Amino acid sequence: MAIAGLIGTTLEWYDFYLYGTAAALVFNKQFFTTLSPVAGTLAAFSTFAVGFLARPLGGIIFGHFGDRAGRKTTLVVSLLTMGLASTFIGLLPTYESIGVWAPILLVLLRLLQGVGLGGETSGAVLMSVEHAPGGRSNLFGGFPQMGVPAGLVLANLVYFVATAASTPAAFADWVWRVPFLLSAVLIVVGLIIRLRITESPSFDTVKDRSEIIGMPGMAALKGHWSRIIAIVLMVTAASSCSYVFTVFSLSYGSTELGLDRQTLLLGITVGSLLWLASIPLWSHAADRHGRRKVFLFGSVVLLIAAGVYFPVFNGGTTTAAALAFLVMALSTPISHALQGSIMADVFPAAMRYSGMGIILGLGSLIGGTAPLIASALFAATGTTTLVSVYMVAVCAISLIAAMTLFRIAPKIDGGQHLGVPEKDAAPRTGAAL
Repeated sequence: MAIAGLIGTTLEWYDFYLYGTAAALVFNKQFFTTLSPVAGTLAAFSTFAVGFLARPLGGIIFGHFGDRAGRKTTLVVSLLTMGLASTFIGLLPTYESIGVWAPILLVLLRLLQGVGLGGETSGAVLMSVEHAPGGRSNLFGGFPQMGVPAGLVLANLVYFVATAASTPAAFADWVWRVPFLLSAVLIVVGLIIRLRITESPSFDTVKDRSEIIGMPGMAALKGHWSRIIAIVLMVTAASSCSYVFTVFSLSYGSTELGLDRQTLLLGITVGSLLWLASIPLWSHAADRHGRRKVFLFGSVVLLIAAGVYFPVFNGGTTTAAALAFLVMALSTPISHALQGSIMADVFPAAMRYSGMGIILGLGSLIGGTAPLIASALFAATGTTTLVSVYMVAVCAISLIAAMTLFRIAPKIDGGQHLGVPEKDAAPRTGAAL
């Protein structure tokens, strides 16, 4: 089940990261041709951010049905939503062909991507941790988290091959579409995997006891609002820093530092592989030593990394870029590995999908806008100083939020076996759909 969660989230994040890479490399030229280069880049990153603005809606919609109709069915629908949106982006005419309708349709398809992803991450984590054996919820919860860097690696490798196998003119003309069109094939692979998995034992228990809640999202907000706020703030550091690392760095490194685009793609891909490989190590460490110690350690490390990232990157050489990428790739997974299992442990099973969807949706409003904020800060000042200040500030807020959460909810440190019936299951308030 953990491997199925990894594969499913990898496919979804592949689709989502394709857009980020294309926004950094080609969308400003294909869909915002009437704008200046800087304004076009800002517009492209704005459409990237739109996907994160749509994630709260996706979290609410898919969370509601995930808690009422089941995790498995909901994950199938989220996969189709994301995959079809990505495929249609690959078929979308450019501004030169249909004028203003091109960016409008691009934004609409990005919105659908965001809605699909809004239901994916929380559902995949739940299917993994709710099947986890006792004492291994962090390890199993880390597998879907691995889908984030795995999807990025897959997306960047596809783009790396596409740029290496074509001329710059051909890539800008039509080759950039190929990675999006491959999503149609990945939909089939993902559906085969998703349709073969079994339903979550926690949801089956809730259904058998007729404990399904009529409005699980409202119940989560009413009963756990303080924890929701704390977790939203504590998860934004890893997401904000990772998007600056994987998205903004591509545009900044190629246009401002004059570094080769393919070299940057390769460097970020290698860094993401290290990120991917580190997640099981840190999630296993949390199962052995407790989430609090590992998560707070990771938060401090990431704060330091955020402060040194651009001073190192601005060395302007391939070696400096590689060192900066290494710093971020080794710092991000420490806290990122534990986010899913921590969020799942906050809520009873009857409202767990909705609660996690709300957290991830709200967190995306902060983390997903990082490339846009970084671009705007750089455009306003001409330096990356304020970008570094912004990253450090986000990390500091996340660290304080994490310390607060573990103080007000100390039981979250040890975790629980989410796959067994819970004493805190929600009261009977409705019937299954």
